Amino acid sequence: MKYTTKAAEKSTVKITLKFDGEEWKAAQTKAYVKTKGKFAIDGFRKGKAPKNVIERIYGKGVFFEDALNILFSENYDDVIAKNENKFTVVGDPDVSVEDITDEGVTLVAIVPVKPEVKISAYKGMKIRQYAYNVTDAEVDADIARLLDRNARKVPVTDRAAQNGDVANIDFVGTVDGVKFDGGEAEGFDLTLGSGQFIPGFEDQVIGMNIGESKDVNVTFPENYQAENLKGKAAVFAVKLNSLQGKEMPELNDAFIKDATGSETVEEYKAKTKEKLQKQADKRANDATENSILETIAANAEAEIPQAMIEREIDSLVQKFEYQLMYQGLKLQDYLDFLKVSVADFRKNYEDQAKKNVLNQLVISQLIKEEKIEATEEEVEAKVAQQAASVSKSTEEYKKGMDPRQFDYIRSDIVITKLFDMLKANNEMFVEDEKTEEKPAAKKTTTAKKTTSTAKSTATKSTAAKSTTAKKTTSTTKSTATKSTAAKKTTAKKED
Repeated sequence: MKYTTKAAEKSTVKITLKFDGEEWKAAQTKAYVKTKGKFAIDGFRKGKAPKNVIERIYGKGVFFEDALNILFSENYDDVIAKNENKFTVVGDPDVSVEDITDEGVTLVAIVPVKPEVKISAYKGMKIRQYAYNVTDAEVDADIARLLDRNARKVPVTDRAAQNGDVANIDFVGTVDGVKFDGGEAEGFDLTLGSGQFIPGFEDQVIGMNIGESKDVNVTFPENYQAENLKGKAAVFAVKLNSLQGKEMPELNDAFIKDATGSETVEEYKAKTKEKLQKQADKRANDATENSILETIAANAEAEIPQAMIEREIDSLVQKFEYQLMYQGLKLQDYLDFLKVSVADFRKNYEDQAKKNVLNQLVISQLIKEEKIEATEEEVEAKVAQQAASVSKSTEEYKKGMDPRQFDYIRSDIVITKLFDMLKANNEMFVEDEKTEEKPAAKKTTTAKKTTSTAKSTATKSTAAKSTTAKKTTSTTKSTATKSTAAKKTTAKKED
């Protein structure tokens, strides 16, 4: 077999594989041996008919497809391995037959590869840095959540519904007098003020008395997920079955010691502020790294293959699917409820996927240009740090580690060194912030998360090892979420 590689358009490489007559004949023989059991020929036991007899009955090309598969699958990976220093495959090849005769076969594979990135500048720029300081109000809010988690639910019978109560309700929703899917439930527990239902619903339940029925008039938001309900006025017939209120514990040293282990309220406040500040510092660092990355990526160009974008979309969709699983939902049920196809759902992620891939490519390119590596000493120090955090010796901790953990540690060290270098070589400025406001950059994947896949993007591995020539030549289930009145995103859990 002889082959050539040539750069093609849109970050692809054209690989031409030429097989002589002997190789082509041998492949057809292999195909015959592999598939002869499928043929039932008169005068022969099944699978025992000679090759030339099968070809005479079914045609000369009866074994061509399988033979082409064999030639491609036996040689493609070897070609990719021999050229791993020239290009990195990032998707499945598109294979076609250029020529086929008794004297030989020529196959052509168009392979998507990791593109070159042109970065106009990454040093000497003015880039925003973020810094957040935890306030006493945030500490108080954390303590309020602690009290709320330890509150007792008590039946309420002598007053109307109040904000914060858990109201057990029956409801039936209609639009223009007609019921709609997901707009009906019985015995639904709704925490008033949680924002679980569409705007205006919970406010109108507040003030109702047990046993009372009333019509709740609301309007679905213009950006509501269900197309048939966007902007529509709806009426919900609501009956209040029962109420539960919260009996909060008293905030004192005894309660704090029992609930948290701290000796006093003041000691717990200090620990809480320290914990929250560490979280704020992490958010600030992530936001700063995003700011750096977005500034550099704005001046970067790359011809990204669709295969890389689709792979990133796969990752984003999978993350969303995991989030649904934690809520007891399946992605397909969610899409069916919204009447959205998988293809349309994936399109929603395309812009974000392109941005993430470009960020990964930029990071990979900068690591390469700056020749940043993790030394064995640095890896050992990180492992020792992790071991100490779980009260184990380094050697004992290593026994429970697999190679992927070492790869992650190396990647984390490299990424940290990269951003340390970028911070040192750019003019970082901090804007005055009165509140701990999350920056716009947080709308994208954080730099650390984005860069965690940069190593795999740069890794020179064949993405199409199982590809064969044959392939290329030829809402909610629970009662709580059944309600269309309820928002599709669940309330955030408390930290």
